[in-house]
Amino acid sequence: QVQLVESGGGLVQAGGSLRLSCAASGRIFSSYAVGWFLQAPGKEREFVAAMAWTGVTTYYADSVKGRFTISRDNAKNTAYLQMNSLKPEDTAVYFCAAVRYRSGSSLRERAYDYWGQGTQVTVSS
Repeated sequence: QVQLVESGGGLVQAGGSLRLSCAASGRIFSSYAVGWFLQAPGKEREFVAAMAWTGVTTYYADSVKGRFTISRDNAKNTAYLQMNSLKPEDTAVYFCAAVRYRSGSSLRERAYDYWGQGTQVTVSS
């Protein structure tokens, strides 16, 4: 069992930055792939970024490529999503997710075993 807790959301002006954190507890975090997803009001949850369990390969949605960076610190059992050049359309609840020993483009799908409760990001124009 893995418990995930997101933090770092908030209100920011367009063009600003935020860094989201995803703290994991339970199992050995280094054996898990990590993903970030967002869900805007009235819309389905969609993929933002992911990192394979090896920590070598990363994946990004086209809408955030070049602006967002996913990273992890296994010693701290924490994953991060650095968000720069934020836009009003980035406004959503952001969720982190984890799945064991996964890599590849399937990380863009929502087939993760564990999910956090989400953190709200609001970007004002």
